[in-house]
Amino acid sequence: MRNLAPMLGMLLIGLAVALGLSCATTGPGGQKSLILISSDQEVSIGKEMDQQVRSSEKILNDSLWQIYISEMGQKVVAVSDRKDLPYHFAVIESDQVNAFATPGGFVYVYSGLIREVDQESELAAVMAHEISHVVGRHGIKRLQLAMGATILLDLALGQKSQNTQALAQAALGIILQGYSRSEESEADNFGITYMTRAGWNPNGAVAMFEKLAALSGNQPEGFFEKLSSSHPDTQSRIAAAKSEISRMPPLSAGLTENTPRFEQLKKRLPPPKPQSPSTSGK
Repeated sequence: MRNLAPMLGMLLIGLAVALGLSCATTGPGGQKSLILISSDQEVSIGKEMDQQVRSSEKILNDSLWQIYISEMGQKVVAVSDRKDLPYHFAVIESDQVNAFATPGGFVYVYSGLIREVDQESELAAVMAHEISHVVGRHGIKRLQLAMGATILLDLALGQKSQNTQALAQAALGIILQGYSRSEESEADNFGITYMTRAGWNPNGAVAMFEKLAALSGNQPEGFFEKLSSSHPDTQSRIAAAKSEISRMPPLSAGLTENTPRFEQLKKRLPPPKPQSPSTSGK
């Protein structure tokens, strides 16, 4: 036990320092959480994750779409409670109805999801939801829980870890498994606040969830962010979104629901790939 004492002492000292210095904003109204990973370290992890995503997914080869999704995302970021990151946005060409965000401010939306959207405010709801995961540091919180004590101590003391790539791989796996019930609910609520601040009608969030309900046959399992049975079912999320909007001040008549730009860009999306006989009808 004597040999372990110095290491345990260093860990306790490092965690004590982190406890004193690492309460970070993780939501509207100045909500705080204990975060042991700095923003710089988070960005490094996010960059590694971005390389992994881009090596396994096809980024849509359409500069107009990439510019549009970036402008939309930055508009939400500008009214969010976390602006200490260089956010990046990309459309992935895939028939999956999905979107996700990684630590460090990297947000991805699948063209399959965009095809299901009828109005710009619905897409804004998706973007605001994903940015809310970054604001809430949901991926980082889950990564902290999964990290070993040695790596956690390095990060808490500000030392550069040699395991950034391994951390990125672990973080990506954690995120693609889906968030907890409370994290998804939090991102829903934050997202409604942010999209409204940015000038979109928050009822777009309700419309988006209603589409998911129709696409998933109103089953508890949805597929927005690969939802599993451990997450709020779509109908509960619709009810919660309506409740959140009802508590807001009266909505301005000038809030955006749709734009000609979105309608034109949607026509540029590649059509869905035809299903092969082996996969159709199953």
